[in-house]
Order: sequence, then C-alpha cells, then structure tokens
Amino acid sequence: MTRQIRWAAAFCLLLTGLLLLNAARIQLVQSATYDDNPANRRQDIARYGQPRGDIFVDGRPVTGNKDTGEQLRFERTYKNGPLYAPVTGYASQVYGSTLLESSEDRILAGTSPLLSPLPLVGDLTRDLQPGGRVHTTIVPQMQRAAFEGLGGRQGAVAALEPSTGRILALVSTPSYDPELLSGNGVLEARNWSRLNSAASKPMLNRAIRQTYPPGSAFKVVTAAAALDSGVIGDVDAPTDSPDPYQLPSTSTSLGNEVEGCEDASLRYAFTWSCNTVFARLGVEVGLGSMAGTAERFGFNTRGLRIPSPVATSNFDTSMDQPQLALSSIGQYDTTATPLQMAMVASAVASGGDVRAPFLVDRTTDGSGDTVGQTRPRSLNRAFNPRTAALLRELMVGVVEEGTGKNAAIPGALVGGKTGTAQHGYGNTGLPYAWFISWAQSPSAGVPEVAVAVVVEDASAVRDDISGGGIAAPIARAVMEAGLGRGSASPGFGQGPRRAQPSAP
Repeated sequence: MTRQIRWAAAFCLLLTGLLLLNAARIQLVQSATYDDNPANRRQDIARYGQPRGDIFVDGRPVTGNKDTGEQLRFERTYKNGPLYAPVTGYASQVYGSTLLESSEDRILAGTSPLLSPLPLVGDLTRDLQPGGRVHTTIVPQMQRAAFEGLGGRQGAVAALEPSTGRILALVSTPSYDPELLSGNGVLEARNWSRLNSAASKPMLNRAIRQTYPPGSAFKVVTAAAALDSGVIGDVDAPTDSPDPYQLPSTSTSLGNEVEGCEDASLRYAFTWSCNTVFARLGVEVGLGSMAGTAERFGFNTRGLRIPSPVATSNFDTSMDQPQLALSSIGQYDTTATPLQMAMVASAVASGGDVRAPFLVDRTTDGSGDTVGQTRPRSLNRAFNPRTAALLRELMVGVVEEGTGKNAAIPGALVGGKTGTAQHGYGNTGLPYAWFISWAQSPSAGVPEVAVAVVVEDASAVRDDISGGGIAAPIARAVMEAGLGRGSASPGFGQGPRRAQPSAP
C-alpha cells in the first residue's frame, strides 16, 4: 500500500510540475500572443481605467481626460484641438494613436519602466503607474500665428530654433479636433469616416509627413553647393549664363519670369530668383557635389524622428544633366517636407550647422520629476563658415531688395528666399507658394528663429512673387511672435517673455 501511495504522490508532483511549467510558458513565452489577441480586452480596460498623462505646451496642458463611467472609463480630451493636432495627434479607444500620443505612449499611459520606482520589476510585471507628462518645445504665440496665418488654406508651417533644433511651431491646415475620435461609439465611427474621406485631408500632417517640390526655395542649397565647391568665388561676378538656357543635350529651353538674368551675378540671381543661372550652376557643380550638399542639409536622410517619424525629403542621386538642371531649381523629382526646408533656413542661420530637430523637451512622471531629457545635437555641417556668411548676406538681400520684402520686420535682421513650385501634368496645377526665412532681433547675437511656409492652393501669378506675396507674410507673423524670446535663456519657449512690437 505504501508503494502505491508513493507512486500516486510522485505522479501528483509530476502533474503539479507540468502545470507550473505550462503556466510559466503561458506567462513568459506566450504572453505577447495573448496580449495582442484582439479578443483580450483586459489591457484596454486597464489602459483606460486611469487618466492618461498630459502633453504640455509652455507649461500648460493641452490635453485632458473625461470620466465616462463606462468599462473603458477615461476618454482623451483636447484643448484647442485643431491648433495642436499636428503636435499631439490623437489617442482613440478604437483607432489607436498618432504623433506624440503614439511616440510617447508608454510615458503617457503609465507603462514605461522609467515611471516605476523599480524599473526592472516594473518592466517585468507591467504594472501601470500614473501617466507621465510630455513637455513640448512649442511656443504657443508662434503656433497660433502660423495657424491663423494659414487660415483655411491647405498648407503647413515649421519653425525651428537654429542654435538647438527645437521645434517652435508645427502647423498643418486644414486641421481637425482629435477629440472627435477619442471614444468608441457610433459618433466616433462617423467622424473617422468623414475625416478620412475629406478631400482636404485634415488628418494629414503636412509639416512632417507630406513632401512638396520646393521650387526656388531650393536655390539656397544650390547656392551653397556652388560656393562651397568653388564654382562661384565672387557673388558679384557675372556667371556667363544665357537667357534662355537650353538644357544640356536637349532642345528644351528654360526661361525666367524676371529680366536681367543673362550673365547675372549670383547675388542678382538669388535676389530675383533667376532660374537660368541656378539651373546652369547645378550642372556646373555636378551631380556628386549637388547631391552631397543636399544630403548634408538632410535630404535623403531616412529614419528621422522628432520623435514622430518624418517623411524622407528627396534629391535624386542618379540623374542626367537636364534632370540635374531642373532639380537645381527645386523641380523634377526633388521634394521636401516643410520641416526639411526649415532645416535649410536654420542651417544658414546657424553658420552651416544642421541641428537635429526635436519636439519633446523633456518627459516627467506624474509628480513632475524628470525621467527623460532631449539634448540638442548636430546632424551635419552643411557648408563652411564663409559660405554661411555669404548665404546670410544673400538671404537678407532677398528681403531688403528682392522678392521677399513682405517678410521684413522693422528693427530686426531678416533673411529669406521665395519659391514657387510648379506641379501637375504639364505644370497645369496651381503652384505651391514657399517662403523660408530666419530672423534676428537687435538684442540677440545670433538668429533666434527659422521658418518654412508652404501654401498649396497658391492661385497667384506663376513666379516667385507668389511665394513672396502669399507665404512671406505668414512667415513674418511667425517670426514676429518668436522674436524677443532669446535663445540664450534655458529652455526656449518655456516661459512667457515680452515680445517686440509687431510691424503695423
């Protein structure tokens, strides 16, 4: 009898071991499979069972939470939702999350091990902590100036602090209210369908996810390549450029919308945007040097994040000479995001240093203790300091004497470049109006803000004046809002400062 009891006990012990082993297999090895199963609502119930952490602008939350009393208890709310939608994105109980709500989700949802007193234990147990906070670099006055300047038009604005890469404004219009998608009911489903089917694409973040032909705004890059390579030694010397310019090995001629471009100096060609001069310069500089300069500015850089992913701006590295000529004036298949073109203006303002753009200054736990901080860093040096000084001089000339006069700010030093990008089959589409610029107040030792503006539906005369007439005033309003908030202070845009008076 004793032998049978021992066998029974051993068998029970074996079964217990197998049960424990299976439980361990389910908990450790197969946990992700069960977690990701759509039928498993436990994570969603836990996730929405507590308030989500907030996203802050200038020390104030632009998000909140609403207690619904339902099984998925808390829904996301937004303050000035359309204004900050290109920054926050949405957090929906049905449709997931985008932009900062997605890239900083673990901090906001309280699942990040950084929020746990014992990070390793917290990562293993996946216990929820109170949601953390995400503090952005956005300056509210600049954000609102960009939003109101664009009005109801399709377009985007990106503004940077040249010395650090902080993103000071990020606007895309038309916009939408992210709160329309927060819940899980029939109304949210209707809103989702309506927003996705809208011809104006309000949920598209045009500032970082849409690329456009940059048109003549790209001539800053071409000028940098010509100066840095030594093709141009004197910005006031004639360039031996015909008008019209026949594209190499073709019968196609390229003309200008302004007079005086034949044999024009680089200074004149830049001020009045002579296509023929820059197309010829691009060919003379050569594909290798043109592509290298564009890539040092950030073109063809894959995987850029701010921390949301940014679409790749393109400069083709395998072109023939006619295509290179067109690419050198921002046409053919050269494309850029507004953020990329703000980086171009910022590089000129910062002496050739291309800073990595970033949108999150720091993250904190629910009590405000910092758990993460973004440190400014350099991506590349786009060109040498002499070239930087000459480019600043040329850009100031555009605003003081040329096509960018509408960006001038009394008492401030402003540099800019207009651009009109043709698009559509046979250039039949309305041109995109561009303006890129930087500004420096009298009390500052360096430029404080760099801006890129694109307006899609620029129904204007098809020349660079449309960039100066439509996009430049928007850039001026954004720069005016930013001047006086000195970059020498710790944390640009984190506290209110007295701004300079706006131009009448």
